[in-house]
Amino acid sequence: MIILTGPCVLEDRDTVMKIAEKLQPLSEDKRVEFYFKASFDKANRTSIHSYRGPGLDEGLKIFEEVKKEFGYKLITDIHESHQAKPAAEVIDILQIPAFLCRQTDLLVEAAKTNAKINIKKGQFLAADAMKHPVQKVLETRGEKDINYNISKQNGVWLCERGNTFGYGALVVDMRNLILMREYAPVIFDATHSVQIPSTGGTTGGNSEFVSYMARAAASVGVDGFFFETHIDPSIAKSDGPNMLEVSKLYKTVDEIFAIKDALNI
Repeated sequence: MIILTGPCVLEDRDTVMKIAEKLQPLSEDKRVEFYFKASFDKANRTSIHSYRGPGLDEGLKIFEEVKKEFGYKLITDIHESHQAKPAAEVIDILQIPAFLCRQTDLLVEAAKTNAKINIKKGQFLAADAMKHPVQKVLETRGEKDINYNISKQNGVWLCERGNTFGYGALVVDMRNLILMREYAPVIFDATHSVQIPSTGGTTGGNSEFVSYMARAAASVGVDGFFFETHIDPSIAKSDGPNMLEVSKLYKTVDEIFAIKDALNI
């Protein structure tokens, strides 16, 4: 099972290292393919006054320290085409944000690197539409056909976090987890699925629903999970309302493995 987890954004170095240390037992779990996740820049924050992160150069230095100290494989978002190449020198998975999943230049530049690519499904798209971002990556990497196995071999994943419902909520259609798996391995983004976008100057959410959503996705069958986590979500600089405290993350991971084992999927 692929697990992508870590803080939403790189905060101060000490906080990042404390979170990374708390995740060490999970990284050593033989059932898990573990990746440490954080963003060096949250370029799509609701308010111009919100904390965005340390930026590419400083962020990569922190990532390098995490990799050196803990040996973790890493995942981070990129928002601009020029970020793909330098980020891929340190990062193992380049993540394409949901709002940018149709950006051809961004996908192509990411595909030119040796990194795996995790493409988040836009909140405004149907599952079937995600074959086109996958196609952009695969054709850049010399593949003409699209299916689960070809995408897996080429390190291309799709990530579901729900669809916009009205003006203030996301709803996850669990059918999408099945439909997108025709094109690529599917990661379920459990913490962003409980976001309540743009509640005033920040994005809200309710982390109490994260474990329920993760358990539902585990019962459907997915290739992995994305969880944002923090030692204290109440003081997190981004996405605190929908992040899991680390101890709750471990409990949720145990629950999804119990479901996976019971269903033998």
